[in-house]
Amino acid sequence: MQGGCKRRRRARAMIRVALDAMGGDYAPRQIVIGAVEAAGELHDVKVILVGQEERIEAEFAALDKPLAEMLAKAKEAGKIEVHHAPEVLEMDDEPAKSVRNKKDCSINVCMRLVKEGLADAMVSAGNSGAVAASAMFTLGRIKGVARPAIAMIIPTRIPKKPLVLLDAGANVDCHAEWLVQFAIMGDAYSKSVFRVEKPRVGLMSIGTEDCKGNELVHQTFPMLKEIKDIDFIGNIEGHDVCTGEVDVAVCDAFVGNIVLKSVESVAHAIGAWLKMELTASWWRKVLALMLKGAFKSLKRQMDPETYGGAPLLGVPGTVFITHGASSHKGIFHAVRVTAEATKNDMTGTITRAIAAYAAEKKKAEEAAAAADMAQSLS
Repeated sequence: MQGGCKRRRRARAMIRVALDAMGGDYAPRQIVIGAVEAAGELHDVKVILVGQEERIEAEFAALDKPLAEMLAKAKEAGKIEVHHAPEVLEMDDEPAKSVRNKKDCSINVCMRLVKEGLADAMVSAGNSGAVAASAMFTLGRIKGVARPAIAMIIPTRIPKKPLVLLDAGANVDCHAEWLVQFAIMGDAYSKSVFRVEKPRVGLMSIGTEDCKGNELVHQTFPMLKEIKDIDFIGNIEGHDVCTGEVDVAVCDAFVGNIVLKSVESVAHAIGAWLKMELTASWWRKVLALMLKGAFKSLKRQMDPETYGGAPLLGVPGTVFITHGASSHKGIFHAVRVTAEATKNDMTGTITRAIAAYAAEKKKAEEAAAAADMAQSLS
């Protein structure tokens, strides 16, 4: 499927992104606005809005004049279309059960478009567990991948050098082999999307010493040290997350989700503290006006919506999950980064990296078996 899709993309030079119009806290309005902006401003992207057609068309009719004109131009250029999906999967639905029962929900329809080669990638702000389940049921897994993982992007204090954190939500209880594969997939993602030549990969723990951590960390550490194709720097701690000295942080989803939510909470707290302190007196307000440009730049760097969501790594297709509370800006950036990941062959890069790891592992196992046999015969 991937090879055929790639050949079609070369001929067409247009990335087709299936966008779940019904997923998210502010669907379908914010999804539709973000889709129109993406179709209008991203020259090589076509957006396929998937959801209840009558509700999407109603949102089209409610657009203000500039957006309505942008929509008209996008339609004329064939850069936006609507694909009907009659069912809606709610945020509080049980993921796996609902994906099976609501076969024509917008998430499932998006996934089928990718599988059938009618879309190159998909994006949803809906139930993340349902997106992961639908991807597993519909697309399956890349050969050799034990479990797909959600990779979140966290800004660091070095501009344009974000951290890839995985797993951030798909696998709460993990085996060491899964974390090794997360490291390989995160390394491949950092190379293909962020163009990091040699990503520095760290294992989340409670101390940098080799002896620190729980049983899972103790089992994973020596396995990561044996992989020649990644730059494993050892254990890292929570305070290493935003330094910019680490490119990929590996952990199970229990740890990853706590790290992610903690970073988001601190970012919001810093914004609130700054606002409170800078409005405490008239001269501070004057100072704040003088530094308005710097504060805007800081806000952009800390704004999670500008990073566009998280890829589900390990499935044979480009699948991005964005925040349920995404505004139209978050949806625009989600479509943008999804198209960029598709153009950069993110899935192909991960597929090749996992295949190389599996081949190296098999070679080592065969060598060990041969050594054992020779020893037993001696």
